[in-house]
Amino acid sequence: MPPPQERVQFAEVIGWVMRIAQVGLLGHCFRMHSSTAGVTDSQRLQLLIDAIIDYAIYLVEPDGTIASWNSGAVRLTGYGTDEVIGRPLSMFYSAEDQAAELPRKALALAAERGRFTSEGWRVRKDGSRFWASVVIDAIRNQNGSLVGFAKVTRDITEHQKTSRALVESEQRYRQLLEAVVDYAIFQLDATGVVVTWNAGAERIKGCAPEEIIGQHFSRFYTEEDRANRVPHRALEEATQSGRFEAEGWRVRKDGSKFWASVVIDRIVDESGALIGFAKVTRDISERRNAQEALAKMQDQLLASQKLEAVGQLSGGVAHDFNNLLMIVIGNLETMERHGRQLAANVNFQRALSHAKRGAQRAASLTRRLLAFSRRQALAPKPIDLNNFLNGLQDFLQRTLGERVEVQTVGSAGLWQIEVDSNHLESAILNLAINARDAMPEGGKLTIEAVNVYADREYCSRNPELSPGQYAVISVTDTGLGMSPDTLSHAFEPFFTTKETGQGTGLGLSQVYGFVKQSGGHIKIYSELDYGTNIKMYFPRYHGTATEQDEINEPVAGAESNKVETILVVEDDEDLRIYVTELLRELNYRVLTAASAQAALTILLQEQPHIDLVLTDVVMPGINGRELGKRATEMRPGLKILYMTGYSHNAVIHHGRLDLGVDLLEKPVSQAKLAQRVRDMLDRR
Repeated sequence: MPPPQERVQFAEVIGWVMRIAQVGLLGHCFRMHSSTAGVTDSQRLQLLIDAIIDYAIYLVEPDGTIASWNSGAVRLTGYGTDEVIGRPLSMFYSAEDQAAELPRKALALAAERGRFTSEGWRVRKDGSRFWASVVIDAIRNQNGSLVGFAKVTRDITEHQKTSRALVESEQRYRQLLEAVVDYAIFQLDATGVVVTWNAGAERIKGCAPEEIIGQHFSRFYTEEDRANRVPHRALEEATQSGRFEAEGWRVRKDGSKFWASVVIDRIVDESGALIGFAKVTRDISERRNAQEALAKMQDQLLASQKLEAVGQLSGGVAHDFNNLLMIVIGNLETMERHGRQLAANVNFQRALSHAKRGAQRAASLTRRLLAFSRRQALAPKPIDLNNFLNGLQDFLQRTLGERVEVQTVGSAGLWQIEVDSNHLESAILNLAINARDAMPEGGKLTIEAVNVYADREYCSRNPELSPGQYAVISVTDTGLGMSPDTLSHAFEPFFTTKETGQGTGLGLSQVYGFVKQSGGHIKIYSELDYGTNIKMYFPRYHGTATEQDEINEPVAGAESNKVETILVVEDDEDLRIYVTELLRELNYRVLTAASAQAALTILLQEQPHIDLVLTDVVMPGINGRELGKRATEMRPGLKILYMTGYSHNAVIHHGRLDLGVDLLEKPVSQAKLAQRVRDMLDRR
């Protein structure tokens, strides 16, 4: 149909035609000529009609033959006046319409109702078609008798194309909206009532169109948001600024919640008046979950990096402290050995005993620091966890006392692991003692081992763990549990919830370091009043366990009864002097070097003969391990004994000593040092 303004003009034209028709059919005005006396009214109307070229305006006899023809009709159809006057109206209709008798039916309806309007295809003289808008009005005389019809036709092909294009565009747009299932796209009126609903909205929110159209969009908000007028404020902001964007919880038809991304755009008419809103909602729950998982992973990595940094510091401190402790303990032992004349002095003996005990406690502290920093020397071997746990239960029960019930649980087909059994026992003992302290009124401690496969999904949440097979040792107590804040610091060194003097705060950190150095992973779960569960993940051992027979060699005396030369390499001057004096007292010939470079210079000389190199591992420049390799290349068969208080990456890789390495961990007692040197020299 023509636009509203053109329809008004069309109606005015039809009014003129009716006036002309009344005069024309009664007085045959269209065939009259102007008189010499002047121009009649009917002639003026004829001139007006002929001046209209955008409309075909003509009169039709009651029998359907054409009675008049204007210039607009000539232009529209291509027929001249002489070609149509007296011919039937149906000549302009298509063959299909003629077969359906549409011309006759149109006149009949106009006669019956007074007017007939329609649109359809019409045919020009050249056979081309155009889309026509047609109005046929019945004309009656003063007696009411039908005397003919006034017919106005207009070519609205371009309007029809535009209208059809608009309809097709709307259809495509609607099809597009219906094809979108990942977004809820719908329209609201100015008050927030839903007026359209697409397939995506139905899928995301669970409501069919008939269930939601006419309802207020706030029904999808939570009760808290509705109480806080969040939907109302969203429409207000969209009205004022043109758009509202937000994320938040939304509620489906079934009551379940999802995290939504929402955009509301203002819709206005040509005058700028608000007529409604376009609303787009997307379910981004998976993205939010992924972001939360990523944030959690980043927190875990940050915590791991923090522990790693503290471990680096702890290892360095332990190295220097071990050197000092070895000097202190060694000299105390010397005083004890040579101070026989002071044996009667009780105060001296008591002071000596206290000093020695304090130094030994300090040495134990550094060992725990090294365990946390993963710098301790491990001797891992394949172990059967079922047998290991069976042998552990009685020991733990005796250690923890009768108020704690200890239960160890294995499982059939339990995988073997390769760990240092002594350190594993120490780790479990640490956890057991912590559990006992968390159960002051008594309780139950369960130690269980199971097989677990860590898939990629679990490892994505725990980035320190690689996918694979693990044997998991779980230690669970029924104690007081931990608060979230305490839990977040549980593995940090020196962190403790015990009274001052009741613990070093290194128990859990030592376990953490041991598990990590063994290639495993540790997780802790705890809740106040509901106890604590700690899981230690150890990689499955795929090798074959073999029993190795120990070679029992005769134990020689600690002192040398022949001239043997030892090269002592130590960058700490005080410690180097102490070790040198100790070995000389044991009848060894001792050469010293303050660095690996100095030691290599001595070894390059043909003389003297050297039986053993006793070297520190961590030294500036060339480390002790590299010195040992070069020394054995220069002098094949030369025996190397390493000493260290910090052995990371020097003689320990992946939690174990390098093959063929003999190591003494500082601080070492005089007796142990003397015996180990003797064993090395006597070894075949």
